[in-house]
Amino acid sequence: VCKNDIAHAALSEQLKEHSILRIYEAIVHGNLKEDEGTLNAPIGRHPTERKKMSIHAKNPRKAITHYKVLKRFGSYTYIQCTLETGRTHQIRVHMASIGCPIVGDRLYGPKKCPFPRLTGQTLHAKTIGIRHPRTGEWLEISAPLPLYFTRLLESLG
Repeated sequence: VCKNDIAHAALSEQLKEHSILRIYEAIVHGNLKEDEGTLNAPIGRHPTERKKMSIHAKNPRKAITHYKVLKRFGSYTYIQCTLETGRTHQIRVHMASIGCPIVGDRLYGPKKCPFPRLTGQTLHAKTIGIRHPRTGEWLEISAPLPLYFTRLLESLG
């Protein structure tokens, strides 16, 4: 993303200040009790499985995820997540930690996906917002859901 040192410094500062807007959409297993919530659980390297992250790490770092239910489908819930911090696998780890892993996530969720035709996990970076490094203008960029994701939503509801 950064084409020069000025852009790199500006975006690094925004990351440090937690001023970058990051909104994700996901379909999770289970039915979340609350319509909105905050998961505040530090994340670090899993103590025994080196490819995974965990809320039970020896040296975790602050991690905060805000979620909002968009639609309920009985055994599945369509949610929006906004990151306050940006840890590796943060949403995946947080949702799995409360018993609601991302559908299609074979690392933190069930090894066998209930939707055999699903081509990936149902976690999508929907919107990112940053201040332009030179002008300071607020920029918000959104990406549509991938086809496999929208097809699953249609089949659920």
